[in-house]
Amino acid sequence: MNTSRGPIFLSDTSVNIDPSAKELAKIAQMTARTVRLFGMEPVMAMISYANFGSSRNENAEKVKEAVAYLHRFYPDLVVDGEMQTDFALNKEMLQKKFPFSKLAGMKVNTLIFPNLDSGNSTYKLIKELNKTESVGPILMGMNKPVHVLQLGASVEEMVNMTAVAVVDAQEKERKAKKNAL
Repeated sequence: MNTSRGPIFLSDTSVNIDPSAKELAKIAQMTARTVRLFGMEPVMAMISYANFGSSRNENAEKVKEAVAYLHRFYPDLVVDGEMQTDFALNKEMLQKKFPFSKLAGMKVNTLIFPNLDSGNSTYKLIKELNKTESVGPILMGMNKPVHVLQLGASVEEMVNMTAVAVVDAQEKERKAKKNAL
């Protein structure tokens, strides 16, 4: 989404209802690749209602486990959490309260939500309140470039998704040629 603070990527807003910790980690990895297709380096916050172990509820623990997995197996990925959205989007507040965070002092451009309820609701809330230009949802992990339009999509959103589908097809073709060598 294009916002007043710049582009922000939200995931998952359309497919996975209640992903496991491993699935959340995979969503984060795929989202990072997608962010790079837009020419940006992903700075990702794994979103929860809790901050860095402040709750031991299974929902917060799931996000914490996904972050631990990403830190262990993908140490070059700039990602941290679990954290609340306001901390993720306010780098000064995050730096002050959680200076140990990998994201402290950084401008987060990607939010990974723990479930479809939170991801889709946030996407629709931002879009409606700010009349923000949106590109998506972008489906990831598919063998072919397949994308969907939201009910009530504007002409501009349809054009944006067409452009995404073209770039996705080109990227998949490039990878197929590379793998054939």
